[in-house]
Amino acid sequence: MGRGKIEIKRIENSTNRQVTYSKRRGGIFKKAREITVLCDAEVSLIMFSSTGKLSEYCSPSTTTKKAYDRFQEVSGINLWSSHYEKMQNHLNKLKEENSNLRREIRQRMGEDLDGLEMEELRGLEQNMDGALKVVRERKYHVVHTQCDTYRKKIRNLEDTNKRFLRALEGRDESGVFLYDDSGRPDCESAFGLDNGGPHMFGFRLQPCQPNLHDAGYGTNDRLA
Repeated sequence: MGRGKIEIKRIENSTNRQVTYSKRRGGIFKKAREITVLCDAEVSLIMFSSTGKLSEYCSPSTTTKKAYDRFQEVSGINLWSSHYEKMQNHLNKLKEENSNLRREIRQRMGEDLDGLEMEELRGLEQNMDGALKVVRERKYHVVHTQCDTYRKKIRNLEDTNKRFLRALEGRDESGVFLYDDSGRPDCESAFGLDNGGPHMFGFRLQPCQPNLHDAGYGTNDRLA
């Protein structure tokens, strides 16, 4: 019993449609390869599925571009004319925009003003005033920021200078003089204080305070 005749119409079921496309695509490509080998023909085949997926085959002896060029030569149809026209139109549009921008730059520099009417000149003046205002605001902001930075640096230098002066004079941060065991200003201890060293200093005990020399703080002394 022979195969039934299949009606050529769109397959409504998407799954069946995709399966049929895959099978028949393979068959077409197989025939194209056979024709290339058996008949020494140059074949270029391009196929797009309903989902936009590209499938192509080209004979090893040629390329797709060469096949299109030969088609144009034989048929007299220019395949690239519409695309070339679109690219040419886009290029002309870009050239016009570039020319307008260059003219606007020259006008902002005070050139090429002869063809402008009063309204155009007034608009150009307003645009330049607005741009000048923005530039000035930015300049003042930069100057203010730099001044604040310099003030902070000056304050830091002044604080550092004061600490060094106190260290040379043998005083701590509260202004109290620091002495070593010999009664001289203890500059090393002061430098240690300024440089974050341990806060331990030698103080000289004056003879006018005998109670400090004689008094004892041990447990036995208190009991006695």
